[in-house]
Amino acid sequence: MFKRPLRKIPKGPKKHDTGLRPGHRFEGEVRDLSSDGQAVVAHPSGRVFFVPGAWRGESGLFEVTSLKGRMGFARVVSLTEESEQRRTPPCPHHGFTSDSCGGCPWLFMDYQEQLQSKQQQLLRVLQPLNTALELSAIWAAPEELGYRNRAQLKSDGKRLGYVAGSSRDLVEVSDCLVLNAKNRQTLSELRAQLPDPSWKPGRAKQWTTLDIDDDIDADKVTVNERRPFRQGNSAQNQRMRDWLQDRILQLQTPSPVVELFAGSGNFTDVLVAAGCKPVCAVDSYHPAIEALQKRSLAGVTGLCSDLGRTGSASELESPLSTAKLLLLDPPREGLKNIQDYLSLAPELSTIIYISCNLATLVRDLQVAIDHKFQLREVQPLDLFPQTPHIEVLTVLSR
Repeated sequence: MFKRPLRKIPKGPKKHDTGLRPGHRFEGEVRDLSSDGQAVVAHPSGRVFFVPGAWRGESGLFEVTSLKGRMGFARVVSLTEESEQRRTPPCPHHGFTSDSCGGCPWLFMDYQEQLQSKQQQLLRVLQPLNTALELSAIWAAPEELGYRNRAQLKSDGKRLGYVAGSSRDLVEVSDCLVLNAKNRQTLSELRAQLPDPSWKPGRAKQWTTLDIDDDIDADKVTVNERRPFRQGNSAQNQRMRDWLQDRILQLQTPSPVVELFAGSGNFTDVLVAAGCKPVCAVDSYHPAIEALQKRSLAGVTGLCSDLGRTGSASELESPLSTAKLLLLDPPREGLKNIQDYLSLAPELSTIIYISCNLATLVRDLQVAIDHKFQLREVQPLDLFPQTPHIEVLTVLSR
């Protein structure tokens, strides 16, 4: 029996197709800011879009740039309602396009408005952990520009700069206003070396990295070599050190101490100066522990351990078993296995947790609360003005 070949019927639009695709424009109002500082705008269809360069209460015309599940990303086409706190960015490289630097996404807003937004974000996220807790006012940076003591530049051998805010493209910069005076001079001297074939990336790489620091000169900057970690704002780092010393002096039993993510001793010497002994200082980066040990701080034992690895807590069972104070200053990932450390520390009475990421901080604090700790103090600090970053100093006790 002869069978006709099946005829392919062109697919029409899906039943619920709203016509949303890159390039689609819509009017909307910013109803909030996301945790990474982008404006949250609802499309008439109900889909939520994240938009850089807009602020709470502003409204205007937006253009879809990409879609991801039930969310999407868009850009500002024009604003019909602008925040009174909006300002003209003082940096010519600021922006949200592929040829704009993405390093200071909040530079278009008044600094006091930035601080207020950070305070609100912190209150919304942390207060549920202790509804009776009164959050301290955020500590503003002494300087909103010219504060960075270190930075990572990128180069393809012909250009030198940062990564664009809307892509992974390299954006050349002639200057950087958030760098302190020494680092701005270093940037200028490095730019004078262009083009530099030794800065050309290898295959499948978009760029090389050049880490600058205000304790080295331009001729000492090396390619693709990580500098030892230090907080990027010297004035605010000193304020954190002073805060830590005050809190330790208030403790009745501040020793023994286990310090995780100790680095080369930014907070370790504060512990020693406050009379803590012994101190077991631990970090995952071996060169940092080597630098710490060379300081020969009294009563301090430096150990190298991959703190995020499953089972790493067991390597510290002995110091944890007698510890009264646990001090943590983790990277953005936090301490994912914090429950293992707390389970091995039956004598622990105080935790001081210094965080650079609200999401992982909340996760880890909840684990501590489940171990009968109570959140006693939260002190926010603005370490990086012109960005949504919040540094948070917390104290827990039981």
